[in-house]
Amino acid sequence: MTDSSATVRPDRHAEIAAGLAQVRSRIADACAQAGRDRADITMIAVTKTYPASDVLALAGLGVTDMGENRDQEAAGKAAEVAAAGVRPRWHFIGQLQRNKARSVVRYADVVQSVDSVRLARALANAAADREVPLDVMVQVSIDGDAARGGALPGSADPGAGLEPVAEAVADAPGLRLVGLMAVAPLGWEPDRAFAQLAEVAGVFRTVHPGATELSAGMSGDFDIAIRYGATHVRVGSALLGMRPTLR
Repeated sequence: MTDSSATVRPDRHAEIAAGLAQVRSRIADACAQAGRDRADITMIAVTKTYPASDVLALAGLGVTDMGENRDQEAAGKAAEVAAAGVRPRWHFIGQLQRNKARSVVRYADVVQSVDSVRLARALANAAADREVPLDVMVQVSIDGDAARGGALPGSADPGAGLEPVAEAVADAPGLRLVGLMAVAPLGWEPDRAFAQLAEVAGVFRTVHPGATELSAGMSGDFDIAIRYGATHVRVGSALLGMRPTLR
């Protein structure tokens, strides 16, 4: 991998390195308290609104997984990072419009936010020519508020129920169902949210035993998410500092 530390100001590189050390320590502590293997946790550096130079610095520090939530920003950033000779594993984690599917599959390795059969089909069509399948997580709505995104557990809705969406992903040749993603609902205590998610994930794995990944927890609550079985945590501000204003 290209040594990217020289592409960012020394003070910024030191700031990122310090944030990364603190986050890695928190993850290790959370795993120890939960009796889990640290190697089972993937940290996704959420780099939305941060510059490509920060991605390069993270990569130089050994971070392999990056998360973005807006295609307009992510596509250009991924291209800039690739031009520097660095190829992290890109996770698309935001709500995705179907008309952006073709763009996203060009750079993303994982899409974590599939929450409808129509979106699954759009991604499948867009990913048909990929050399390797696109990894997909189905986003779960913990509180049933479809406006915030997420398929509905236990729902028979043929378009947005969790199982119909999962089946649409699993049946698509260009996609690979790897697990679930969720965001703790606003106003909920993290323990309540992640305990409920763990129950949904347990049932889900009985139907889809190969879909074992669970993306849950962000900067403020990923310690708790690890306790309830998260395999992927999405960390932005705790890693990179105050988030820049959205453009």
